[in-house]
Amino acid sequence: MLHKTIIFGLGLLTLANCNAQKENKTSTKNTVTGEIKDVKSMNKDENIIYFNEGENKFLKEYEMNVTFKGISEDSRCPEGVNCMWAGVAVAQIEVMGLATRPMTVSIATTENAGRNYHQSTEFNGYTISLKDVNPYPTSKDGAKALAGKYRIGIVIKKAGGDSTTK
Repeated sequence: MLHKTIIFGLGLLTLANCNAQKENKTSTKNTVTGEIKDVKSMNKDENIIYFNEGENKFLKEYEMNVTFKGISEDSRCPEGVNCMWAGVAVAQIEVMGLATRPMTVSIATTENAGRNYHQSTEFNGYTISLKDVNPYPTSKDGAKALAGKYRIGIVIKKAGGDSTTK
């Protein structure tokens, strides 16, 4: 009888805790969205080039062809969920210079050398950096529902320099 009372009490505490977390999430959503908008406005001086999944562009300024192949991993924490780790999205991008063979590179939303995640890579004297991955996964659908709908933003800079031109 005592065991049933203890288990019932723990169950009630767990349910009460879940409800308290849901109330906190709605109050913090607006502040997080505000911070993200500030970060995007600071990046306006960079030349972000956007690609839809499967899109191919020849960038004459950099003399390279860039194709956004897709997202190989999207473990970002869904909106409306508290996670221990923010997660990462890894984009597969195929780049090809005028006199080079195509090369597929993986760039991530976060830098973590221990897990082999890199936010930028070098190709043909340029540094290619991942700046934006949209849409963000939701707790309702998850990342699998986003397949084919991704859009990324990359920045290409001359390796070793801060300018985006040759």
